[in-house]
Order: sequence, then C-alpha cells, then structure tokens
Amino acid sequence: MTTIRTSLLALAVVAGTAVAGMNVYKAAVDNADRLDGDSARDAGRQPAAVLEFVGIAPGMTVLDLFSGGGYYAELMASIVGEAGQVDAHSNKAYVAFVGDEFEMRYADNRLPNVSVIMAENNELVLEDGRYDAMFLSLTFHDFYYEDEANGWAKIDVEKLLGVLHAGLKPGGVIGIIDHYAEAGSPKETGGTLHRIDPAIVIAEMKAAGFELDGGSDLLRNPADDHQKNVFDPELRGQTDRFLLRFRKPG
Repeated sequence: MTTIRTSLLALAVVAGTAVAGMNVYKAAVDNADRLDGDSARDAGRQPAAVLEFVGIAPGMTVLDLFSGGGYYAELMASIVGEAGQVDAHSNKAYVAFVGDEFEMRYADNRLPNVSVIMAENNELVLEDGRYDAMFLSLTFHDFYYEDEANGWAKIDVEKLLGVLHAGLKPGGVIGIIDHYAEAGSPKETGGTLHRIDPAIVIAEMKAAGFELDGGSDLLRNPADDHQKNVFDPELRGQTDRFLLRFRKPG
C-alpha cells in the first residue's frame, strides 16, 4: 500500500509540471486575474519554485493554515485546478491584520475551488485523512505568540499538530516557510522577533509523527540580521527564510 501511494503522489507531481504543454506553476504566477499587488511580491517569495518544491499538484486537496490574505491560497487553487480543492484557514486576528485583501480575494466567488475555514486558535477541526498536502507560510513562529487583548490566544502546539497529522493522508506532505532565528534561540523568539530556529520546527514536527522530507535554500538572504524584528521597516519582506517539507509516513 505504501509503495502504491508513493507512486501515485510521484505521478501527481510529474503531472503537475505540465498541463497541455504549460508549466502549471508558471501559469499560476502568470495568471492575469491575480489581485493587484500580488505580482509585486513574487520576486521575494519565488512562489512557483516554492510550490513545486512542496509538491502541490493538480487534483490535490490542500490546507493553507493561517492563510492570511490568501496570496498562496490563490496560487494553489490555480495549480490544483477544478478537480482539486484548497481550504484556506484563517481567524479574526489574521483577517484584521491583512485588511481589505481578504475580502477582495474571495469576493463574488472569484476562487470557486477555495473554501474559507474560519477557526480561532485551538478550535480548528479537520476531517481525518482529507488532505494531500498542507502549507504554512510564515506562521509556525506564531504558534509561540500570545496576545489575548488582540484575539490571539496561546496555541496548544501539541494539539494543533495532532489535528494536522490526523487531517493529512498517509504519504501526504506539509510545506513550511518561516523566518530564521539565531541557532539556539528559544521558542519565545516566535513571539518577540517573529522568527524561529528551524531546529525547533523539525523537533516539534518529528514529535508529532512527521518525517523531514527535504529542505531548500530558495529563500535564503545572508544579509538579514537574525536579531532584528521581521517587521523592521528596512527588513520587512527581505528576511532570511527557511523552506522545509515534511511527510506523514504511510
């Protein structure tokens, strides 16, 4: 069963590289219907290469956790196509943070294969084995952030990762992007500098039952000062970022 499932996922990724002779990742980025302003972010995010590395492919069902304004959700919706589905999770705090982008992204059913899941911290419920892939962009550090006054309850990390593990199909993948913190930094750095040591991410994911399946230097920036807050005006959008892929055994 494991061999069959792995082969099917491999075929899905291969199929995802071309549809009618067109690279689906490039096609998603080049889509003229994207929101104004999205393309300006592409140079720093390299979304086509990132989503290809993660393994997002046509026909998949994908969860975009803490999807914010939906930049990646829209790209993944284009890649998975009509036969696929993207569930874009958010909460009140993230919707308030991104402002009008959230409403513009999903107005008038402009992304018919995207469903928005609104669930506050520690309240997310997923159907067991629903997802082929999950994606977390610049959000894992927020697992260790707490701001009750602004609607950000302290996250039960073990519980949340357990929900993700149950919701992912055996053999499914999780892609994680986040801002580098100094090696050896404590978890609390996620709530102060909004950065995290990738060693913490790897340890937490392995403890939750996932296997590290790969890493990429696509988003590295050696000029970044890891001791600065990621919202520093001179740094925002230019941080040094890691990209990891995990897999649920099966």
